[in-house]
Amino acid sequence: MAWINKTKKIKYILIAAAIVIAAISLVYSHYLVKDLEAEAGTKMSIWAEAMQSLNNADENTDLNLVLKVLNTNNTIPVIVLNDNGEVEMTRNIDCHELSVNDSISRIQDELEHMRSAGHSIKINYTSTPAVDDSTTINNEDEGEQPYMEILYDNSLVLKRLAIYPYIQIAILALFAIIIIFVIVSSQRAEQNRVWVGLTKETAHQLGTPISSLMAWMEILRENYPEDPMLPEFEKDVDRLNLIAERFSKIGSLPEPKLESINEVIWHVVNYLKPRSSANVKINCHLPEADCRVMMNASLFEWVIENLCKNAIDAMGGKGQIDIVVKQEPKRLAIEISDTGKGIAKSHFKSVFEPGYTTKRRGWGLGLSLAKRIVEKYHKGRIFVKSSEIGKGTTFRIELKG
Repeated sequence: MAWINKTKKIKYILIAAAIVIAAISLVYSHYLVKDLEAEAGTKMSIWAEAMQSLNNADENTDLNLVLKVLNTNNTIPVIVLNDNGEVEMTRNIDCHELSVNDSISRIQDELEHMRSAGHSIKINYTSTPAVDDSTTINNEDEGEQPYMEILYDNSLVLKRLAIYPYIQIAILALFAIIIIFVIVSSQRAEQNRVWVGLTKETAHQLGTPISSLMAWMEILRENYPEDPMLPEFEKDVDRLNLIAERFSKIGSLPEPKLESINEVIWHVVNYLKPRSSANVKINCHLPEADCRVMMNASLFEWVIENLCKNAIDAMGGKGQIDIVVKQEPKRLAIEISDTGKGIAKSHFKSVFEPGYTTKRRGWGLGLSLAKRIVEKYHKGRIFVKSSEIGKGTTFRIELKG
């Protein structure tokens, strides 16, 4: 239990660190884009001054510097309007592949976008320009003087830079997901190899003493045929044989057969009743019509037995267990309820993890094995349907009907 909590804590720390790094990247990129936008505004102010100088030029004006400033703008989209709102010129707006109507519509859309973004510089032919979202620089008699409005937008590079952190985070997230998937798959494959090796070795180790016990039982049967302990001895040996068989099947892929779920449950209940406290009552609510599903009876009995034994432990040897079988559309549901101490909602999923246990003595592998048997070998589902502290728990198993 402790190592599970430690693993979760490390996972949460890594997630928090990733979120902090992403947040820092976004904030830094935001301020960088803002600085570049301000720099672009300054450049456009100089470009507007050059336009004003060009419009106010006479025969004594040196146009070399003016034209050089105007021609250096190869990235920032610009639309120049006259005082009647008509487009005088455009720059860095890709419309050459569009038809005339589409080109006009495109320019109009760009114009509205630039104006709504506040990227506007208004100048007249005799005054200096100023960058302002809402201010027009004019003389008192502006209405009698021609003026122009210069609208501009962020360059394509700046737009890409604005969305680059999000793309970067998405790529890193995808890369992290792939790494996590590979690591989890590798861990599961390793766990599967451990499970298979452990179960095969256990079945192998049980084989020798079971064979010896069977031989001793035959000797006792020949020498003491009337001994009342022989039937009980035989039951225990049969039980050991069943356990060895279960372990050998977990280490392989057992072939499912069409089995009666009623017989499977009654077999488990008849085994548990004489071995449980008289204060434990086990009730079976089975359908009248026999339900037959594809399963490995030996392994599935282990699942029901494990859930019932956990219920008995949770009730402290005193209480009631209800086993309900429901024939639902396209599936068969089995619900096992107890009146035990219950499970906290936060532990509904972790109870199936290897190592989870509330007992002082125990490996915490029972429910993990049950989940493996139901989901891997029977292609079903097992989960905690409901639980309330101090009142009890209901486990639900769903199999394809």
